[in-house]
Amino acid sequence: MNTAVQLDKDLPVPLYHQLKTVLLQQLRQGHWKSDDKLPTEDELGAQFGVSKATVRQALRDLAQAGLVRREQGRGTFVADNKIRFGPRQLNSFTQEMREMGAQAGSRVLEQKVVPAAEEVARKLQVPPGTPIFLLYRLRVAGGEPMGLQTVHIPADFVPGIAEIDFEPASLYETLEKRFGLLPDHASQKHFAVAVGAEEAGLLNVPAGSPALGGERLTFLRGGQALELTYSIMRGDRYQIQLKLVRAPQP
Repeated sequence: MNTAVQLDKDLPVPLYHQLKTVLLQQLRQGHWKSDDKLPTEDELGAQFGVSKATVRQALRDLAQAGLVRREQGRGTFVADNKIRFGPRQLNSFTQEMREMGAQAGSRVLEQKVVPAAEEVARKLQVPPGTPIFLLYRLRVAGGEPMGLQTVHIPADFVPGIAEIDFEPASLYETLEKRFGLLPDHASQKHFAVAVGAEEAGLLNVPAGSPALGGERLTFLRGGQALELTYSIMRGDRYQIQLKLVRAPQP
């Protein structure tokens, strides 16, 4: 591990988040292999000049992201992060458009931290009023409006995210590279909706046009809710493709 890396106590970024970022970089650079044991909390605290509580918070966040696993009485180990594909991959809109050969883009309509409404709080498994990062975007593909998406993420997971420009940036790539958060699985449902007057102007379709509504609740590997996204996608431009696998016969 690179012992020359130091944390800056004068930065507005919390020390635990700085430490998590450093450890995440070390993991990506291959300083530890799968199932390797990380230094102890005392060793990390001494190395970076921080308290054991700061170290625990950084390791806890990495564990919630599925990057390490903590075993009581044994220590912290690098998790097995092999990608497992199912009938449908958990992709971002940007990834889906890339696979279709289209250039994805976004226009940010709203971006701020708000208190969680009751329904959002219930689905994200947090108390009502919890600070939530809200990102409302017009999604574009090939230069044409494709849909509208409203994302909700607990703000504690993503300190400083409200300052990021999400017109050029991918949310999922930002979650992974900046915050060490790896979406692991999700529940998603789709339903038919009619485009309202406000949405129609943004999507460049007549009001009342058919559209595909969606709700996705994404989880970290440990089962903690990470992201709740509501979407309205143009019915004439967006389709869902599923790979169906026959169950083994008894």
